[in-house]
Amino acid sequence: MILKSDSPQTTAGEDIARQVEHFVREVIAPFESDARCEAHGPSEILVQEIRGLARESSLMTPHILPDGTHLSHRDTAKVLIAAGLSPLGPIALNVMAPDEGNMFLLGQVGTAEQQERYLKPIIRGEARSAFFMTEPAELGGAGSDPSMLMTTAVKEGAEWVINGAKAFITGAEGAEVAIIMAKTDNSATMFLSSMPNPAIKIDRILDTIDSSMPGGHAIISIDGLRVDEDNILGEVDEGFRYAQIRLAPARLTHCMRWLGGCIRAQEIAVAYACKRQAFGKRLIDHEGVGFMLAENEIALQRSKLMIEWCADVLDSGSLGTAESSMTKVAVSEDLFRIADRCVQVMGGLGVSGDTIVEQIFREVRAFRIYDGPTEVHKWSLAKRIKRNFAGQDQS
Repeated sequence: MILKSDSPQTTAGEDIARQVEHFVREVIAPFESDARCEAHGPSEILVQEIRGLARESSLMTPHILPDGTHLSHRDTAKVLIAAGLSPLGPIALNVMAPDEGNMFLLGQVGTAEQQERYLKPIIRGEARSAFFMTEPAELGGAGSDPSMLMTTAVKEGAEWVINGAKAFITGAEGAEVAIIMAKTDNSATMFLSSMPNPAIKIDRILDTIDSSMPGGHAIISIDGLRVDEDNILGEVDEGFRYAQIRLAPARLTHCMRWLGGCIRAQEIAVAYACKRQAFGKRLIDHEGVGFMLAENEIALQRSKLMIEWCADVLDSGSLGTAESSMTKVAVSEDLFRIADRCVQVMGGLGVSGDTIVEQIFREVRAFRIYDGPTEVHKWSLAKRIKRNFAGQDQS
């Protein structure tokens, strides 16, 4: 088992993770060379094919149990790390962003009717979803600073009318459920909408460095979208608070999935270094190469421990805002260095598409920006340090 636990007791998460690991390695990884893995993510046909295989193995959405309860964050980590051993694993198993985070939010905040209409099809892997928060920089909209939100929702009779623009909306193309953050009178509110909708236009799909997420990342125009009161997610003007409920766990699950990817990249780089001969000996026996792989082992374990620490904080009932920021910074930066060293060890092969290492490198590079750039999280943590200092008795 990848990154084995020291605990003598086996949890439900570990049992599921073992099944997931076998499924991803043996069934899903061979699809990585499939021509249907396109520039903006795997095609919808491929998504449905690999999800069908997950259903046959009774592994669809494995972190949500048959009774609707979630595994703990600690056990979810075991499952999602195993899922991330292939970029296609989280998609096949229905634990990929943004769906995984949207399922968590809808489960926490949605009404019974909203969960029946919107959540259950996502859990079954029959529908994909998108989270509409980020906005175009050229319009001065919300990016890392959600308080700059420009998309508006105005109440007209029994309906709300939404207008605005969104950017970098992952999975919008092909999504059937949209969670839309819009500015309301006193703050922001989240709204639900079915897709496609004539009032929601996909202007274009961006060409980005990553290619693992179905539907890619879209620029969106919203023109006169009408939603009724039943499609308000939670309460009016509570959108920023709900965003925190979603974002901290979502940052952490990103860390989990891409830790799995970097474990796989390390395995491939180690196999290459132990077999490849240069200058009279195997690459692993050259100190410069061996040390890089040793540094990777240290960083993999460090990332695992950070993820487990943050998972425990979330499992305690805390929002874990600061802890998830710390973990996102530490893990995303470590994983990028791991992937970079794997590419370097493998030389020309590392920058080719002949192994999955090259894609993992690209995906992890993007992860340093997605869900908040490293610098924004550090800035937020610095503000917290300042507040804590100001609150101390300075006498």
